[in-house]
Amino acid sequence: MKFLRLGEIGHERPVLLDGDTYYDLTGLTADIDGAFLAGDGPARVRAALDAGELPELPEATSLRIGAPIARPSAVICVGMNYAAHAAESGSAPPEVPIIFLKTPNTVVGPNDQTRIPRGSTKTDWEVELGVVIGTHTSYLDSPADALAHVAGFVVANDLSERAWQIEVSGGQWSKGKSAPGFSPVGPWLVTPDEVDHTNLRLRSFVNGEPRQDSSTADLIFGVEEIIYQLSQYLAFEPGDLILTGTPEGVALSGRFPYLTAGDVVEIDIEGLGGQRQEFV
Repeated sequence: MKFLRLGEIGHERPVLLDGDTYYDLTGLTADIDGAFLAGDGPARVRAALDAGELPELPEATSLRIGAPIARPSAVICVGMNYAAHAAESGSAPPEVPIIFLKTPNTVVGPNDQTRIPRGSTKTDWEVELGVVIGTHTSYLDSPADALAHVAGFVVANDLSERAWQIEVSGGQWSKGKSAPGFSPVGPWLVTPDEVDHTNLRLRSFVNGEPRQDSSTADLIFGVEEIIYQLSQYLAFEPGDLILTGTPEGVALSGRFPYLTAGDVVEIDIEGLGGQRQEFV
């Protein structure tokens, strides 16, 4: 199933996309959030869909697309999780997952206009597979247990200000990751039964020119390993978002210019949809 949230900022409504038909879920839930996921919401939606009980939303395509999950309690990111990206960053592939945090208020819709932060000279793009947690997750016994805790997968752009991340970071990357609007997510939250997360093509484009083109098959630490390892150190709550890392092809490599006003970034992941941000 594909879940999304449509409407103006702060007034999004929960929606199901089934084939080409949009269904209004406001009769079942107030939002696509942690409470919905933890409360067996997807199963209730499936039952209502099969029973023909969901009303269609004919005006759906005219509405703004919000992030498909309401503000998570945490956005936890994995750095340098593709060997080629680690190399272009000047680092060896990590032996354990490198973790940093983004503030939850960075999460915005997939096509929302993005402001380059005041004083920024090195705003960068990063297409990433995002994982949304569906149940409380702590101290998993093995990676094989991880997928039972996953609500679905999303497209995410881990926007970054590299000078703030690296040059004035004090050793902590989050300063360069948490500007307003720096986590566009969506358009959809796709349930695990509809996607093979181990082999998805990820791409990014700037002003129509290709930048990144890789596959989640090249992840150093796969989704299950990430969730298992992190569960030994922290507890995930339903609705939390994990960003799994970006492949090579970002401005940090030195091969491409950083973003400036007027640039347009487009990213997509196979089966999960695409995004488009205009930078101002």
